[in-house]
Amino acid sequence: MTDGSEERGWVEARVGQTGFRSDITARQHRLTADEPESVGGSDAGPTPYEYLLMALATCTAMTMRSYANRKSWPLESATVFVRQSRSHMQDCEDCETKPVGIGRIERKIEMEGDLSDEQRARLIEIADRCPIKQSLTRGLQLEPVSP
Repeated sequence: MTDGSEERGWVEARVGQTGFRSDITARQHRLTADEPESVGGSDAGPTPYEYLLMALATCTAMTMRSYANRKSWPLESATVFVRQSRSHMQDCEDCETKPVGIGRIERKIEMEGDLSDEQRARLIEIADRCPIKQSLTRGLQLEPVSP
């Protein structure tokens, strides 16, 4: 391919004939996603929504780290907590007839280091500039590609 897709790569998720366990591959990394036993899964890994939350939390922390490094600020650590504001269990059952999704994510950030109040406030502002957060809030288009 000459469109640069080699650099962007594909993330692959494969589910079998039964259950919800999915084997995921991203570059050389292998992960597992699943649903809790209470909804028919085997709880072999995080749910897809939990992976979405992990991506947001990780990107937020990395964005804060990058900015603090550029400014040579004494950020020792940043811990980002995120959670969905409602249960998503009905989403698959309702997806054919209703708009679904978590709709709202709650976030809490803790920082360690000898930072001034101004630096802490600026890092919170920078947290909102994380590319994953911006992608989610701007909206996404999913483009089908022929096999």
